[in-house]
Formats: sequence, structure tokens, C-alpha cells
Amino acid sequence: MKLYIIRHAQSENNALWDRTGSSEGRSEDPSLTKIGKRQAAQLARFLSKTREVRNGDRYDLQNRQGFFLTHIYTSLMVRAVQTGDVIAQALGMPLLGWADLHEEGGIYLDDKETGEKVGLPGKNRAFYERNYPRLVLPEDLGEDGWWGCRPYETEEHSRERARRVFMELLRRHGETQDRVAWITHGGFYNHFMAVVLGIEPRHDRWFCINNGAITRLDFEGDEIALIYQNRLDYLSPGLVT
Repeated sequence: MKLYIIRHAQSENNALWDRTGSSEGRSEDPSLTKIGKRQAAQLARFLSKTREVRNGDRYDLQNRQGFFLTHIYTSLMVRAVQTGDVIAQALGMPLLGWADLHEEGGIYLDDKETGEKVGLPGKNRAFYERNYPRLVLPEDLGEDGWWGCRPYETEEHSRERARRVFMELLRRHGETQDRVAWITHGGFYNHFMAVVLGIEPRHDRWFCINNGAITRLDFEGDEIALIYQNRLDYLSPGLVT
């Protein structure tokens, strides 16, 4: 199995932080910015490029011959779904919803009076079916919203979820030649990488990853190889965020 972990394109919250250095006024589930939509379009073109000759595919460590994805999964947060939808359309593939790929914390806003992080519902089945018909939704997603007003997810719980996702990934694709893409988030990415590499996550030691960046992990038997991390060479310089 080859796993391509892709951070969503620039969201309104990302742009807010870049402008102000603050999360004040953030959305609980932001959409992509205009720049983010351009990033997603360039990403989709890059992932869909192929070369006719595939000799030496085993050593194509930079995917110069193409990505040849077999599965595209996405978090159910809107910025990830929007990014994944552009990719799936370009490749003519379904977009598979995987709720556990969501960002650390979940769907929440800070209470203005207490500062407490308050869980909110998240988007429901009707929203996704109306706006993203290519998205294959989890069977248990109903009309109350996928997050369901659960409490804010702690770092410890995020790490536990990363372990759970890792085991589920291996169950689905571990003994295959599948080429799997995830559209996910920077915080969860760090928890997942810590699990895969067997290290403890620390705030002073962080895997930096830009909007739209790609990380490739190859799984073969019990071996895991980090082929590249935070790849952005496909983006125009003015679109790097």
C-alpha cells in the first residue's frame, strides 16, 4: 500500500490566522478561500497527470509517472470535502467520507462569556447530498450533524483516534497494492505521524505541513517508509500558504 496524506487547501480560518495571528472570529467549519480553491484545482491536475510508460514503477519515488490512486478518502469537515471533491472530479472517482480523519478538537466554537469550547452539530446528510453528490457518506450519518455536539476533543483523545485510524487503514488496505489518498488536517496529521513513527508528540517538535501539501508513506509487510513529506512543488509560488 501507498498512502498519500494531503492537507486540505486554504480555509477561511487559515486566512484569518494569517491576517491576524488570532482565532477570534473563527468558523466552526470553514469553507475554502479563493486561494484555497485555486490550490485544490492545481492539486487535482497534479494528481491526475500520468505518463504512458510505467517501467521501473517500484523506484518512482517522486511519482513522476503518476499517482494512479485507487481510493480517495476525506474528513467530513467542509474544507476537506471541498478539496477532495475537486480531486475526485478530476480523477473521475468517488470521494469516500471517513469521519475519523477530522481535525483535532472536532466541531466547536469558544463561548464568548466563559471561553469554554462548545461542541456543535456539524453538517448533516442532507447538506452533503445536496452539495457533494460524489461524496460517499458513512451509513450512520443522519440529519443531526456528523459531530453531534460532542465535547471538544482533547489531544489525548486525538492520539487515541490516530491509533484507531491507523489500525483501520491496515485492515482495509494493509496487504494490498492500493494507492490511497487522504484529505485531512494539520493537527491530526501530526498525531497520525507520531503513531506511525512511534514517537511522542510535542508542541516544540512539530511536523509542519502547508495547505494542499502531500506526504507519501509506503507500507510493505512490516516495513514503513517515509518517501517524502510536505511536498508542494506542483503549486505556483504565489499560492503557497
